[in-house]
Amino acid sequence: MPLTIGVVGMGYVGLTLTAALAQAGHTVYGVDSQERVVEALKQGRPHIFEPGLTEVFEAMVGRTIHPALELPGPETTLDAVMVSVSTPVDDRTHEPVLGHLRSAARHIAERCGPETLVVVRSTVPIGTSRNLVLPVLLEAWGTALLCMAPERTIQGQALRELVELPQVVGGLDDHSLAVGVSVFEQLAKQVVPVSSLETAEMVKLSNNCHTDLIYSFGNEIALVAEQHGIDPLEVIGATNLDYPRPDLSKPGFVGGACLTKDPYIMLASAGEAAPYLVGRARELNEHMPVHVARRVIELLTRAKGDTQGRSVAILGWACKGWPPTDDMRGTAVEPMVPILREAGITVLGHDPMVHPAVIGQYGGTPVSVAEAFGADAVVVVNDHPEYRALDVPALVGETRPAFVYDAWRVLDEGVVRALDIDYAGLGYRSKVSS
Repeated sequence: MPLTIGVVGMGYVGLTLTAALAQAGHTVYGVDSQERVVEALKQGRPHIFEPGLTEVFEAMVGRTIHPALELPGPETTLDAVMVSVSTPVDDRTHEPVLGHLRSAARHIAERCGPETLVVVRSTVPIGTSRNLVLPVLLEAWGTALLCMAPERTIQGQALRELVELPQVVGGLDDHSLAVGVSVFEQLAKQVVPVSSLETAEMVKLSNNCHTDLIYSFGNEIALVAEQHGIDPLEVIGATNLDYPRPDLSKPGFVGGACLTKDPYIMLASAGEAAPYLVGRARELNEHMPVHVARRVIELLTRAKGDTQGRSVAILGWACKGWPPTDDMRGTAVEPMVPILREAGITVLGHDPMVHPAVIGQYGGTPVSVAEAFGADAVVVVNDHPEYRALDVPALVGETRPAFVYDAWRVLDEGVVRALDIDYAGLGYRSKVSS
């Protein structure tokens, strides 16, 4: 039976959830506090890129999708409200900032009643649904239906994964859990009930912290291999080939909103009993862009004698290249650019998904790919398919880079070297540059 559902917070999580619920036949009220966001959505124009999202909003806004600044009043009974507001961490202290969540809970308490199921989708420290959201609802209503059902999609695949991935649901009590399961059964192919709100909260943190750990080990291998002139991809390839244990991850930058903040939320959940691995893995992954920037300066100094007045072109400014996204949250270029500029280097920038004005805001001068290959050095920072398909010989003119630092190893090293351009990668010390 079609439901009437509110979604509070029209960021990436809320937008994709709204679209998926509407596609499943439900009526959705999508709420955001930013008027410009709401007005754009009313015109069928999502402010975030995700394959298929614009098409859903263009087809369904005003029919089954209703963007607004507030949830509908008592005249419209909502079967459920999904809370998908941002839960960032403080840039300095890394402590979770939960003000948006508290405000959302208060708004729901004012506009709805105890018959409405409240579902926390935002990533939160363990215990937050019970200790922060629940008291607000109980103060207003006396009783509440409350679930925690973490969002676990990947950018570029969200509309598919919201249906195909198991939806984990934890409830305040048996009745809340039963209602929550019945709601998500009308969206996803599989629903996984768990024993408590806290269990569901920890599921999301465990997913993302484990991913961060896996990537950090690939980066650890790269840093050790670099000291010995060993190719880390050769090591990883030989290690993984037909070996029946978990595969090693290739080295790379670890960005995006979730992987850069959720480890800190896990750390906050642990209190004084700090985990051994989570913080160190995050520290290593945050070090990699700094390491690469310093390595680029070292190579440029070796090739040109100094770095003053030199230019470095960065290809790939979004936090990742595949699946393609324009998301700049946790992007590797943010810590890299200041280090390069401090060395007197002019930073040029290109990204197929990122608007030139955004590249400018992060300290780069927007250029075409062809112009990038006229710089003193080229650094490939993400693995967008456009970069994998580059015809490097066609891009190189009389003025060519001294080297290409291919962090994701997406270019053909042999082709680059045949153009008399040195080649290096993350953890990979080429014979010429070593």
